Amino acid sequence: MLKLATWNVNSIRIRLPLLEKLAQKENPDIVCLQEVKAKREDFPFEEIKRIGFENIALYSMPGYNGVAILSKLPLYNIRSYHHVGRDDARHISAKIKNVEIHNIYIPAGGDVPDEKTNPSFVHKLDFVEELTEFFEKESDRQKLICGDFNIAPSENDVWSHKALLQTISHTPIEVEKLRMFFEKGRFVDAVRTIFPEPEKIYSWWSYRNPNWQKNDKGRRLDHIWTDKSLAESVRNIKIAKEFRAFERPSDHVPVIADLEI
Repeated sequence: MLKLATWNVNSIRIRLPLLEKLAQKENPDIVCLQEVKAKREDFPFEEIKRIGFENIALYSMPGYNGVAILSKLPLYNIRSYHHVGRDDARHISAKIKNVEIHNIYIPAGGDVPDEKTNPSFVHKLDFVEELTEFFEKESDRQKLICGDFNIAPSENDVWSHKALLQTISHTPIEVEKLRMFFEKGRFVDAVRTIFPEPEKIYSWWSYRNPNWQKNDKGRRLDHIWTDKSLAESVRNIKIAKEFRAFERPSDHVPVIADLEI
């Protein structure tokens, strides 16, 4: 059995106590982190190794973004990827056993879903298009991809489909781009194999909402996809909502998969 967690920590140095709590409560073999927000010399390698993750693959930059794969198992063939001409620390992969794991942080896209006035939104759409082309070429390889995709694709991945149609993360063009990525890569949505439609599931609750627990206005932005050969190996999925209520939380919570690998 292999247990993998994906989590946008929104600063690894702030969230280090919660990473330790995750290791104690869930005992994952692998943790894929996004938004570590620490350049290599500031990344807490020794503290993370003491928590139990001896093997660390990091692609980082000062202050922003950054992705890391933490593992109790050896990591092989570690690679970092630049997309849409930017070296902005959003995609890293490593091989564990016979599976290639890709950890991805898709751009948020800014505030206004307008390609004419918002270059951040254009960057997001172009980034997803480039991922689509990349994984379409790699569709015959055994792999798992996960991370903060910053898109909630289904009507049941958001608290209100109608209210959020013009909100970045759930606009029709983003949903369509992600659908093409999913289909051309021949992926299976591991989370939805355990929590099938029409069940409402979320992994993110805004910091701006002090009553997030009561009104539950969430979105499912964090995903775990497998290729078809790994789909049958998914045994369980947990969305660790309790981490949103801990002291100094990220606005995202860990999404955890148990796989028979």
